[in-house]
Amino acid sequence: MKTILIKEPGKVVIEEREKPVRKPGEVLLKILYGGICGSDLGTYRGTFAYASYPKIPGHEFSGEIIEIDENDRGLKPGMVVTVNPYFNDGTCYSCQRGLLNCCEHNETMGAQRDGAFSEYVTVPIERVYDGKGLPAKTLALIEPFCISWHGVSRANVKEGDKVLVVGAGTIGVLAANAAKARGAEVYIADIAKEKLDYAVNTFHLNGAILNTSAEILEEEVRRITNGNGFDVTIEAVGLPSTFQNCIDAAAYGGRVVLIGVGKKNLDFNFTIIQKKELNIFGSRNALKKDFLELIDLVKAGKVDLEKIVTNTYKLDDAQKAFKEFSENAGSMLKVVIDFTK
Repeated sequence: MKTILIKEPGKVVIEEREKPVRKPGEVLLKILYGGICGSDLGTYRGTFAYASYPKIPGHEFSGEIIEIDENDRGLKPGMVVTVNPYFNDGTCYSCQRGLLNCCEHNETMGAQRDGAFSEYVTVPIERVYDGKGLPAKTLALIEPFCISWHGVSRANVKEGDKVLVVGAGTIGVLAANAAKARGAEVYIADIAKEKLDYAVNTFHLNGAILNTSAEILEEEVRRITNGNGFDVTIEAVGLPSTFQNCIDAAAYGGRVVLIGVGKKNLDFNFTIIQKKELNIFGSRNALKKDFLELIDLVKAGKVDLEKIVTNTYKLDDAQKAFKEFSENAGSMLKVVIDFTK
């Protein structure tokens, strides 16, 4: 089978490897579609905090069940499914309390362990979720939507909230969609005007802020919120400056969610947290319930996930996909690899 491998920063190759052999309790999947995540792009660029080499990328994917044991979940060969790619140890304090998404020794496919960007993979059956008839490309987008949905859930976004999402990449745009689905008034900020225009026009958000300076952001936040600040701010970039944006833009008594992953420190006057009595939430990975809720939400037609996809490449064009995404990240939103061609 063909496997996509990031051998070192900037170098993607396609290798021929043996097709995996399924063990008891595992499912053999034929991969159909896979999305290139920001962490995959970071691994390609050499900037991802958890990157090591060589690495098979990919944790956003859909597949067809080829082989599976008898099971009580109704999963059968031929079904198109998606997968929870976060592997928890089951024994740490977080896992003991049911917080599997923030396992102290978590290994995410494509990050701490090899990912799914091969023609075939095996995964534990308990991580496989029935796609309920959704298209394979849509199912490959469920995992990133789960990341965003989990963050929005952490902030308990509700109808009538004014929400600012900082970052108009895939996770940010999906966070905006998640907040909108909960009845919030949603605005999005970024330095890339093309991405902002696409997000607002495609998903009918309430507005956008071209975040070219802290002063402009402050002025726009004041205008949009009548000087009150946002009820919820969501950081979906992973930079010190954008986290500071979220602290500054939040209302007194507001909620701040950090989804973005970064490697740099932020030096700031932390007393603002006390002064505003801010509620600050970290958001990591997602839970089984997030996957199940979103498959139903998308099935019900509440969000057209495929509109997030701006570029699709064939498996054999993987090097081109990563290179062009890296060079054009300001205009390309979600990049998908079609393993069926």
